[in-house]
Amino acid sequence: MVFLRYSSMSSVSYHLRFFRNMSLWSMKKDPDLESALSRNRRWIVNNQIKNIVLRCPNQVASVKLLQRKFKTLDLQGKALNWLKKYPCCFDVYLEIDELYCRLTKRMMFLVEEEESVKDLQEGVYVERLAKLLMLSVNQRLNVLKLNELKRNFGLPDDYLIRIIPKFPELFRVVNYSGRRSSLEIELISWDPKLAISAIETSAERQGVVPCFSCSLPSTWVKSWDRFREFNSTPYISPYSDPGGLMEGSPEMDKRIVGLVHEILSLTLWKKLSIIKLGHFKREFCLPEKLNALLLKHPGIFYVSNRYQIYTVLLRDEYKGSELIDKDPLVVVKEKFGELMQEGLHEYNRRHYFQNLEKNRKKGLIPVRPEKRIEKSGEMTEQNDQGGDLGGILDAEERKRFYRVLFDDSCP
Repeated sequence: MVFLRYSSMSSVSYHLRFFRNMSLWSMKKDPDLESALSRNRRWIVNNQIKNIVLRCPNQVASVKLLQRKFKTLDLQGKALNWLKKYPCCFDVYLEIDELYCRLTKRMMFLVEEEESVKDLQEGVYVERLAKLLMLSVNQRLNVLKLNELKRNFGLPDDYLIRIIPKFPELFRVVNYSGRRSSLEIELISWDPKLAISAIETSAERQGVVPCFSCSLPSTWVKSWDRFREFNSTPYISPYSDPGGLMEGSPEMDKRIVGLVHEILSLTLWKKLSIIKLGHFKREFCLPEKLNALLLKHPGIFYVSNRYQIYTVLLRDEYKGSELIDKDPLVVVKEKFGELMQEGLHEYNRRHYFQNLEKNRKKGLIPVRPEKRIEKSGEMTEQNDQGGDLGGILDAEERKRFYRVLFDDSCP
């Protein structure tokens, strides 16, 4: 008993020290941005299943295989039950006493559309990668670290093969230490045309001096006062050399805010995990307590701890819960989300009528069935916003699921 009490106290003490060192706390919740955070990765598990099926021979996977893969997705339950919830995405059929899964025609159409967008957007990927390298201290980024965030920036999984060899005048793969984990992508030539931040591009378009924008409500008087004071000093480009700036000085803080703003502006959803961003502290000269600096600027950044996963999002890139300018790849991914939701609604509606018929046979007639149907529709929409995801997971399983759902390393 004494040991258990000591162990419990030690665990609590460790977590208190961990969160004290991280200096993380929540901003005042913004319902629209919280909704955007829960919605923009709603399709992550089905996207993983899609990728597994596409890698199988003839693009057909046995349900047994998917059941084994469910463990890697940190999900429990039967894979078959999950697949049946999305009939618009997955076609499950029986062949020689074994169940198989393939993508529906509508799903395959979206896969082809996504690949077409990736081909057309290759020039955008090249510029995006070059700008990231230009923002780094030595114009080099570790391949393993970059792989954690490649999908955030819209880079294809095979960018090392698809992009790097095609542009030898821009990039090269180097390994100065000889260790396998030290493989890096290096920028060969600096392009001044790319060394223009999103803030500077917007200012040039509007014919004004480069500065940050604030989208806080007018009632946030103190935050507005702090923002105006911060914005009163000249904007410092994140592409400029930070050599002459002192660590911890207002000028250095201003540059770091501009640097994080630029990195987020290069992502598809204009948001990143703070933990993952922190992995690049050395490469981007980020402060040890980056989270504390971000929270000082609620008018520029929105920091959320939804499902205990800290995320930073650019306020000025959203209107309500919607992105203002959507990357073509985001548009395709949203179509996938809509298709998934359509299938889930169809599944819920079908099961409602099946249960209704069972109750009628038992002599149990539900009261006001119209209301039940409407409520079922509302539940489906909650699933869409990151609710119970079809009702197949209990509370503990949902916690595990959300860690997969919002983990930036997932496909």
